[in-house]
Amino acid sequence: MFKTNVGGIDKIARIVAGVLLLLAGVLTRGEGAYNWIFLIGVVPLATGLLNTCPLYTLVGINTCKR
Repeated sequence: MFKTNVGGIDKIARIVAGVLLLLAGVLTRGEGAYNWIFLIGVVPLATGLLNTCPLYTLVGINTCKR
């Protein structure tokens, strides 16, 4: 579907950041702005797990080894 353009350290960093943001949202139980942090955490987690970033495609960045 999408071209793979996320790899290596970039992938690991996205997954870790996504999990941390999701945990922050869960542990605060949706108090105020932290509810948005939970939702924002889905984006880096999904892009890290799927190995693709639509923004990278638009800008022309590729962190995968060829």
